[in-house]
Amino acid sequence: MLNNNNSENGYQDGIRPKPNIKALFPILIFLVFYLGNGIYYEYISPIDGKMGFYITSVVVSFGIALIAAFIQNRKLNFEEKINICTKGIGDSNITIMLLIFLLAGAFSGLASVTGGAVSTANMLLNIIPANFAILGLFVIACLISMSMGTSVGTISVLAPIALVVARNGGISVPLCAGTVVSGAMFGDNLSFISDTTIAATKTQGVQMKEKFLANIKLALPAAALTVVVLTFISLSTGTETVGEYDFKFLLALPYFIVFILALAGINVFVVLIIGIILFLAFGFGLDTISYASAFEAMGKGTSSMFETMIVTILVASISALIKANGGFEAILGYIRNHFNDKRGGMFGIAVLTSFMDIATANNTVAIVAAGPIARDISREFGVSGRITASLLDTCSCILQGIIPYGAQLLVAASIMGISSITIVPWLFYQFILAIFVAIVIIRAR
Repeated sequence: MLNNNNSENGYQDGIRPKPNIKALFPILIFLVFYLGNGIYYEYISPIDGKMGFYITSVVVSFGIALIAAFIQNRKLNFEEKINICTKGIGDSNITIMLLIFLLAGAFSGLASVTGGAVSTANMLLNIIPANFAILGLFVIACLISMSMGTSVGTISVLAPIALVVARNGGISVPLCAGTVVSGAMFGDNLSFISDTTIAATKTQGVQMKEKFLANIKLALPAAALTVVVLTFISLSTGTETVGEYDFKFLLALPYFIVFILALAGINVFVVLIIGIILFLAFGFGLDTISYASAFEAMGKGTSSMFETMIVTILVASISALIKANGGFEAILGYIRNHFNDKRGGMFGIAVLTSFMDIATANNTVAIVAAGPIARDISREFGVSGRITASLLDTCSCILQGIIPYGAQLLVAASIMGISSITIVPWLFYQFILAIFVAIVIIRAR
């Protein structure tokens, strides 16, 4: 049953603007500048030592798109358009999202400099038998990514170790790379402190635990099947001794504590602050950090989030203008004309999110951009907020973990000395997860 209550769809005074396909023009502008330049510099005219999709700044591309949005709709003056943007940026969920980004950045930076991620990886790798090294890499990547909340960070930590495992054990390097990327995307999709989780839940106004419970129904079966596949590969591959690795248990402990607290439903602000305090305590106690290095690491961590925060602000402004100009209504109208049930709404959200990730090559940006439209679709077609948040996060992680020009595959390929294209066939988890998402949508009632 469609929900036609105007006031519940987020429009001011319950008044819907008329559908206006031209209001979506700023999105096209963004795609031309970012996706167009990315493809050109990645595949047509590459620049040595640079990744094509990172030559053209995503911030600049969205800035140009925002200018285009301001030029539209001459019925509104400049001050009125500024007011629309202010309301979009001032949404409580956007504010919370920005603050969590800062804390998550400080946590990740501190965890990295103390050696917590490396200790966690090495501890788990020492426990797993050599014959199951491939399976072990997947499990370790899952756990570390869930704890760190970053797929790229997980790959950066694990890829060098995976390369050593591949060489010492006589295992395919692309297989090990694909296994690490797969596990990293699993953890990133489920982590309570991941920027994708933060963006997905806050744009839909749901609790992180709610999204986690919806996600786990998709991710866990997909991961279980991936384990089965990797087990068969492990049993059919003769693996030599992969070596022993040094670790410090106390540096790994904060990750597990943070995960348990988050799973228990503790406020994410509290969880992140506790994680920071634990890393400071154990880092100082084990003499792996100094006062200066600790604050420097937290500073770098928060700085690493600045681009994401600026993009969030720009996208919130663009989305508010597009919505006011009737762009969202045009999308909803298209979906109404082609679908008339919950299944169609879920399919629309999945396609929208996937398209935005292909276009931006950044799953967080894709969620932030698709989130407001997805919220309207969910209200219109009776899709619960937790399901919408789950679809946003899951679909963006699937595509981000497959596209060869995304940061995840490019980082893994660079560290392990291979082409990102060679990793794609070994991304078992992403392909299996996509099948489960399709099944859930088809079975929706």
